[in-house]
Amino acid sequence: MYDVKYFLVFVNGKFNKDPKLVKAEDFFRHIGSNVTQVSVDQLLGLNTLGIDLAHIDFTPKGLNAPHTHPRGTAILIVLEGTLYVGFVTSNQDGNRLFNKVLNKDDVFVFPIGLIHFQLNVGYGNAATIAGLSSQNVGGITISNALFKANPPISSEVLTKAFEVDKSIIDYLEKKSWYDNNN
Repeated sequence: MYDVKYFLVFVNGKFNKDPKLVKAEDFFRHIGSNVTQVSVDQLLGLNTLGIDLAHIDFTPKGLNAPHTHPRGTAILIVLEGTLYVGFVTSNQDGNRLFNKVLNKDDVFVFPIGLIHFQLNVGYGNAATIAGLSSQNVGGITISNALFKANPPISSEVLTKAFEVDKSIIDYLEKKSWYDNNN
């Protein structure tokens, strides 16, 4: 018999790292100042390539609230500012938090389907570009999904899930979850 721990998995031309040895740096890179120009002539077929792009501006202390993209991985590039970012692995992986403080020209990857967030921890505005690996990544803001569902999720379910009094659930259901820059 062979001991499975001695076999390496080869994916996309690279050896896959043992999940127990993964760390936040495995999802991080500083990119420096290399510029690649892309014009509208080069983007005519973007719709057929299965990618999406987003420009995200953050006011001081602004938050892109915990959310997930069920159909795509995101890669975030910081154009200016300082952000605290992170994602949480699945229950099977122990709900591990991978987080990092990013500055200008830093890059961070948010794997497909995992809950992630970005918070401006700097004193000024921050700006980012996010590239997504699907034309239809989907977006689920966790607070909206739980407290703004239509029809509403039963208060009994939410009070038991969070182990809080119904008055707290009522309060959270009345909050506005769309403007996270306050």
